[in-house]
Amino acid sequence: MDGSLVLHLARRMMETALVLAGPALLVTLVTGFLVAMIQAVTSIRDMSMGMVVKLAGVAVTLLVCGGWMLEVASDFVMEIFNHMQSVGH
Repeated sequence: MDGSLVLHLARRMMETALVLAGPALLVTLVTGFLVAMIQAVTSIRDMSMGMVVKLAGVAVTLLVCGGWMLEVASDFVMEIFNHMQSVGH
């Protein structure tokens, strides 16, 4: 196993992690911004309201994108196992 393979696998790992975390992080960012704007307009200072809305948004995102995320993760794991098999021989 040479250094280029290690760098390739490290890059694929980081790309996969970003792709898997992206939808949940994006929904959390947008939801947090919208809740903050609503709280600023209505002068509501309840901190738990923002957290509950974010959690609900992430839950819906995981329900919608969960199958796709599982497929991406399993494809990456299969790629890693294939590389391990080729290194073993």
